[in-house]
Amino acid sequence: MKQNKKIAVTGGIGSGKTAVCQIIKKHGYPVYSCDEIYAELLEEVNFTQIISDEFGKGVLNCDGMLNRGALSEIVFNDERKLERLNKITHAKIFEEMFRRAEKLDGIVFFEVPLLFEGGYQSMFDEVIVVLRDERDRIESLLKRDNTTLENVKKRIQRQYNYEKRIFEQYYVIHNDGNLVNLDNKVEQILNKLHC
Repeated sequence: MKQNKKIAVTGGIGSGKTAVCQIIKKHGYPVYSCDEIYAELLEEVNFTQIISDEFGKGVLNCDGMLNRGALSEIVFNDERKLERLNKITHAKIFEEMFRRAEKLDGIVFFEVPLLFEGGYQSMFDEVIVVLRDERDRIESLLKRDNTTLENVKKRIQRQYNYEKRIFEQYYVIHNDGNLVNLDNKVEQILNKLHC
C-alpha cells in the first residue's frame, strides 16, 4: 500500500471549494470530490436500494434510480432523517474515495463539503478551509442554482457556521472572488504542504 498525505478542502456552500480544487488539479495533484463520488454511487442499484430500504420506495424512479427531489423533500424537513441519510451516504463515499486514493503516492486532496458537520477532520492529515463573505456566497448561489434568496439563506443557516469559528490549526483561504488572488493563495499553501 502506498503512503499518501490526505488533505481535505472544505468550506460553506458557495465559498469556492470547487474553484480551489480546480486550481489544485491544475497544479497536477489528484483531487477526489465527495459530490462526484456520491453522483456515481447514485448510478448503482445496490446503493439506491439501501436508501430505498431506509426511506421507502417513493424515493426511486420507475427505473430504480434515485429521485433526488423526492428524497430531498423527505430529509430536508426532518433533521433526524437527514442525519440518517448522511450516515448511510457518508460512510460509502469515504470508503470509495479512500479506496481510490490508496494506490496513489504523495499528496492527495479531497473536497469534503460537510467535514466539520460530520466531525471527519480527524480522517485527514491537514485541512484547508475556504472562507468567503456571506453576501458574496449568497450572490454566487443565486446565480449558480437559479433559486430564491429565501432558499439560499435557509441552506446557509442549516450549515456549519464558518463565520463564528476560528481555524488557526488549519490552512485558511479567504476567497474574495478574484481568481488570480485565489490562484496565488492556493499556490502558497501547496508550497507549505511540501515543507
